[in-house]
Amino acid sequence: MAKDGASGYADLYESSLLPLDEGNEPNVYAQVIVDVPAKQTNRPFDYVVPEELRAWIGIGSRVGVPFGPRTLQGFVVGLSAKSDMAAGKLKKIEQVLDLVPPLNPELVQLADWMSRTYVCHEITALQAMIPGALKAKYEKMIAVADRPERIDSRQPSDGEGQTMLFAGSAEEDAIVAFVRQKSAVSTEAMLNRFPDSGPLLKHMLEQGTLVEVQTVKDRLQAKRILYVEPAAEAEALLEHSRSLPSNAKRQMEVLAYFSENPEPVPLSELSEKLNVGAGTVKGLAEKGWLTVREREVFRDPYEGRKFDRTSPLPLTEQQREALDPISSSLDKKEHNVFLLHGVTGSGKTEVYLQAIQQCLDQGREAIVLVPEISLTPQMVERFKGRFGDAVAVMHSRLSQGERYDEWRKIGLKRVSVVIGARSAVFAPFANLGLIIIDEEHESSYKQEESPKYHARDVAIQRASRHGAAVVLGSATPSLESFARTGMRSSDGAGNEAAPYRLLTMADRVEGRPLPAVHIVDLREELKEGNRSMFSRGLYKAIEERLHKKEQTVLLLNRRGYSTFVMCRSCGFVVQCPHCDISLTYHQVSRSMRCHYCGLSQPEPKTCPSCDSEHIRYFGTGTQRVEEELGKLFPGIRVIRMDVDTTSEKGSHERLLTRFRNKQADVLLGTQMVAKGLDFPDVTLVGVIAADTVLHLPDFRAAEKTFQLLTQVAGRAGRHKLPGEVFIQTYTPDHYSIVTASGHDYKAFLDNELEMRKMRGYPPYCELALVTFSHEQVPMLVRAGESFVARLKDSWQRSRHKTEADRSPYDASTSYFEVYGPVASPIPRIKDRYRFQCMVKYRVGVDVSGMLTETAAAFDETVRQEKLLISIDVNPQVLM
Repeated sequence: MAKDGASGYADLYESSLLPLDEGNEPNVYAQVIVDVPAKQTNRPFDYVVPEELRAWIGIGSRVGVPFGPRTLQGFVVGLSAKSDMAAGKLKKIEQVLDLVPPLNPELVQLADWMSRTYVCHEITALQAMIPGALKAKYEKMIAVADRPERIDSRQPSDGEGQTMLFAGSAEEDAIVAFVRQKSAVSTEAMLNRFPDSGPLLKHMLEQGTLVEVQTVKDRLQAKRILYVEPAAEAEALLEHSRSLPSNAKRQMEVLAYFSENPEPVPLSELSEKLNVGAGTVKGLAEKGWLTVREREVFRDPYEGRKFDRTSPLPLTEQQREALDPISSSLDKKEHNVFLLHGVTGSGKTEVYLQAIQQCLDQGREAIVLVPEISLTPQMVERFKGRFGDAVAVMHSRLSQGERYDEWRKIGLKRVSVVIGARSAVFAPFANLGLIIIDEEHESSYKQEESPKYHARDVAIQRASRHGAAVVLGSATPSLESFARTGMRSSDGAGNEAAPYRLLTMADRVEGRPLPAVHIVDLREELKEGNRSMFSRGLYKAIEERLHKKEQTVLLLNRRGYSTFVMCRSCGFVVQCPHCDISLTYHQVSRSMRCHYCGLSQPEPKTCPSCDSEHIRYFGTGTQRVEEELGKLFPGIRVIRMDVDTTSEKGSHERLLTRFRNKQADVLLGTQMVAKGLDFPDVTLVGVIAADTVLHLPDFRAAEKTFQLLTQVAGRAGRHKLPGEVFIQTYTPDHYSIVTASGHDYKAFLDNELEMRKMRGYPPYCELALVTFSHEQVPMLVRAGESFVARLKDSWQRSRHKTEADRSPYDASTSYFEVYGPVASPIPRIKDRYRFQCMVKYRVGVDVSGMLTETAAAFDETVRQEKLLISIDVNPQVLM
C-alpha cells in the first residue's frame, strides 16, 4: 500500500502499535474514530484505555490518540473487553479532553446512521454534532524524552554498550525539570521562561533529551474570572476593620461591604462598585481576611436582559384539538410525527409552549428548531419568558464562546429546553420527549456542506430512539411532508398508515381575518406610463400608512443595489472572472460583488469591453429600494435588513427593536423579514417583485414562491388593525401567485402535485444529486460519464439480487433512473467547472449504498487528479 496520501493512513495506524503491558488487570479497549476524513480511516481503530483514565472515558468521549507520528483527536464509539488485535500490539489513549463526554451513545449511533444515509465519513458526522470550540486544535509541544540520554566521552558505559545517564549543566537540568513539571510545554512558553537558551533548546532536541510532541486542545477555554469573598464572619470583619490604620479607608470600605454582603462577588464588579483597585483587595487577602479565587462562569448571551415570566394562554378550540393528540403521545411516550398545518397567526407557538410544558412536567427534555432568520429576539423572549433559565439558545449570531457555554449547560443538565437553528438538533439530551420544527418547509434545515443532512429527518431519527414526539409546524408545509400524511389532494382522505399525522388550524386567533391581497400586474403599470418600482396602488398604500402612523413591511428577495451591470453601447455584462455569474452592484461601498466566491471589484467608470461611458445598473436590490423610498417619501424612516446590514453581532436584534419601538415607518428586507415577526402596527406588506424565485431552474420554484408570499403576507394585520398586501409581479396568472393571494394552500397543492406527478419529481420519487468539479472540462466529462456507468451497473446488480425476493403482487415496484452528466446551472464557481447528474428513485432502493460504492471506485482519481465529487441525498438546491 502506498505510504503517501490517504492510502497510507492504515499504515500510519500500524506504525502506532506497541506491545501491550503485562499485568494482572484485564485490559479495556476503546474503539476510536480518528480526526482524518478519508476512506481508509472511516472505521474505528482499537486503543488500550489506561487504568487511570477508565473512570473518565465513555462512549462519546473525545480523546487524544497516537496515530502514526502525530497525536489526533478522536471520538470513542465503543468499549469492549476484547480486541481483534489483542494478541498483537496496541497503543494507549494519551488524553481525555472532557470530564463529561460531549456526545452520548445515542448521538454516536446517530453519527453512524448519518454516515451511511448521507454518504459522508463518520468523523464528519461526529464533528457536525459539536460546537466549533470543541473542534480540535493541534499544537506542537516540547516534552522530556522517555529515556533522555546525554552522550559524553568522559562517561563510561555499563559494560553492555548502554550509555549511562549523567547530570547535565545547571541550565539544562533546569529546562528538563521545568518541562517535566508541566508534562509538555509550548515552544512559546519555553522561550518566555528561558529567553536566552534558544541554541541550547535546539541542541537538546537534536540530542534527543527533549522531543516534539503534538497535543490536542479545544479552540476555546472555559471562561474563568476572579471572585472575592469574606474569609470570616461579619463581626470579625468589623473587628479587623477597626484594627486598620486610619489612612486605610479603602480597605475599611471593602470590609464594611462584606460585613453586610457576605456573598462572593466578581473582583471587577467590586472594584467598580467601591472604586477600589485590585491592590486593596490583594492586601486584605494577604492578611487572610478575604479570599480571592478563580471561578468558572458561563458566558450569557442575554446577560442584563430581563425576561418577564408569562403564564399559559387559554387555548382556542382548534388549538386544543391540535394539542390533544400531541399530549396523548407524550403521555404514552410513543414516537409519533405530527404535521401541524396552521395559517399565519393561528397560534402555533402557544401549542408548542404548552406541549413543552407537559414534556418538562414528565421530567423529559425538548428541542425547538426554527430557521436562523426566524430566531428573533421576540421568539427567544417567548420561550425565556415561559421557561426562564431552563432554556438554552443556540444560533450563529452568538459568539463562539457563548455557543460553547450554552452547549455545556446542556451536558451539565442545567437546562431542559434548547431553542436554536439547524444544528441544535444535536443537543446532547439523554431523555428527549419532544422535538418541534417550526417553519418545517424551510430549505435552511438542509445543510449544504458535508454532512449534507436534513434536520427534519435527523430529528425524526433521534425521536424514534427516545420514544419522543415530533411536531412539524408550518402555514405552508413542504409537499413531501404533506404527502406523508396520506393527503394527496384537497379532497383526499387521510391514511391511517401514513408516517405523519395531520393536525389543522385553519383560522387566526380570535377570528381575526387574513389580510386582503392585491395582485398588481407590472406590465399594466408600464403601459400606463409608471416606470417606478412601486405600483400606483402600493405607493398610495404606503402614503396612507405614513399618514396613519402605521407600519409597513417591504420584501425584495435580492440584496445589493442592482442585480447586474451592463454597457448600453455593446451589451457587455460585468461578470465574475472566477464564476459564471454576473456581479451585483452595492452602492454603499461602490463595489461589485460576487455572491458565490466573495470577489469584490470597484465600480467601473467605462465599459471594460468597448470603453463606452454608458454603464448602467439594471435590476433592483434592497439598497436601491431604500434610496427610492427616500426620494418618493421625504422624511420616511426606513430600516433595511439583509446580509449587508446584519453581519455584525447584535445588529439583527437592534434593528428589530428599533422597528418594534416605532423608530421606523418601513422595514425593508430580503426573506429574513418574511418569517417570525409579529408587530401589532404592521398593517401593510408589499412584495416588490414576486418573480425573483419563480423562474429559477428548480422544480421547487413555484413552491418556494408560494411559501415566501404566504409567509410575508402573514406579517400584516396580526392584531386588532386589519392588514393589506400588495404583490407586484409580471406573471399575475401563475397558480403559485394566484393561490398565495387567496391564502389557499390546498388549491396550490392540487396544481403543484399534478405538475410533479407529470414530471416525476418528489413526492412521487426521491432524489440524489452528484456534482463533479474540476479545473478542466474534458476531465469532468470523462469522470461524470464513468461515474454514471458504474452507478447504473451497481443498480443492475442490486436489482437482480432483490427481485427474487419480491412478490409479484408488490405494488411498490422499484424505480431508479440517472440523468446526466450535464453542465450545472452555474457551470463555473471559483475557477472550477461543474457537471452534475441527478438520480431519481423510489424509497426502498439503497441509493446511499450504491453511491458510496461508486464513489469509492474514484478514490484514486479524486486524490491524484484533484477531482471533487459532492453527493447530496434529497437536495434542496439544484443549482
